[in-house]
Amino acid sequence: MRFGVFLAPFHPVGQNPTLALQRDLDLIVHLDRLGFDEAWIGEHHSAGYELIASPEVFIATAAERTRRLRLGTGVSSLPYHHPLILADRMVLLDHLTRGRVMFGVGPGALPSDAYMMGIEVARQRDMMEEALEAILLLLRGEEPVTYESDWFRLVNARLQLRPYQRPHFEVAVAAQVSPAGPRAAGRFGCSLLSLGATSLGGFDALGYHWGIMRERSAEYGTTVRRDDWRLVGPMHLAETRERAAAEVAFGLPQWVDYFRRVAALPLAPDGVDDPDGLVEAMNGTGLAVIGTPDDAVAQIRRLQERSGGFGAYLLMGHEWADTAATHRSYELFARYVAPVFQGSAVTTEASRDWAAANRGEFIGAAGAAITSAMQRHQEEHQEERQG
Repeated sequence: MRFGVFLAPFHPVGQNPTLALQRDLDLIVHLDRLGFDEAWIGEHHSAGYELIASPEVFIATAAERTRRLRLGTGVSSLPYHHPLILADRMVLLDHLTRGRVMFGVGPGALPSDAYMMGIEVARQRDMMEEALEAILLLLRGEEPVTYESDWFRLVNARLQLRPYQRPHFEVAVAAQVSPAGPRAAGRFGCSLLSLGATSLGGFDALGYHWGIMRERSAEYGTTVRRDDWRLVGPMHLAETRERAAAEVAFGLPQWVDYFRRVAALPLAPDGVDDPDGLVEAMNGTGLAVIGTPDDAVAQIRRLQERSGGFGAYLLMGHEWADTAATHRSYELFARYVAPVFQGSAVTTEASRDWAAANRGEFIGAAGAAITSAMQRHQEEHQEERQG
């Protein structure tokens, strides 16, 4: 299993936005050092919390500061862009990152973004699917693309630069509760990015969404794989549950307020306002893990069982805790949670257990060797004195 972060990002209003964006870059560097696999960066244009307007620009900056982390748009809102221009930017980024880029797409999460651009919210999902079809035709480059919809045109269009990754970089479609994401992913053979996998509606919809993916894939003759399916959920880890709960008092109430009053994703629990009550409610419903690495392992296993299997778990980026505690949470995840699902600690544990089981024999042999060396030294010393 692969692990990463889905970084919208979320930053409470009333603070220095420049410093907030710098913390996002610092987090990406931290994750790269810890050995995480992926980071997905969001696109938003209103509401003040999710500050990154261009995931491509952010990724270009982050790529220069990291070594191995794969970087994806999480997600590019297709109705906001002409397909040719967006495809061109992603191909350029593919070359600049030497193949570390991924392309996450969606209809746009904030109705306020669509409103400012004069886009009807009811049209966004259809617009996404039209744009995705055109972009995939451009990326494949089999022939010039002529395509006409009621909001964009392509006339004998082609990309002047082929993607660095062949045939092209991975394309993932975002899904919440609506079936629009799995329908598009199945039709075009794309990956699925389940953003609200641990929310009540999202958790219940996991098996349903995969069923839609398979049906559409069979209908259109495409291929979909569970290994390409990514589930997103929030966690904050500490050495004890009590410490984790104390740390999230820093920012959890503001995050909950944003989802209750502004954002469209149904993540915040209702009827609870104090930090301790929020922690209890979010842990109790399975919406989040605010606890220990063992709690994180249990959550991922629960998602495996409910979904039938998936390839990557993405921690939803947030600032529930201060910077030091947030970085420590990711470190605990990398140190203790990821190895459970990646098998990276199996051989070291087996080697330790083998050495422990045979300790008596090994210690006996070592003791005999020391005794023999001492005896040999004494004999040689005695011979020198007699000589």
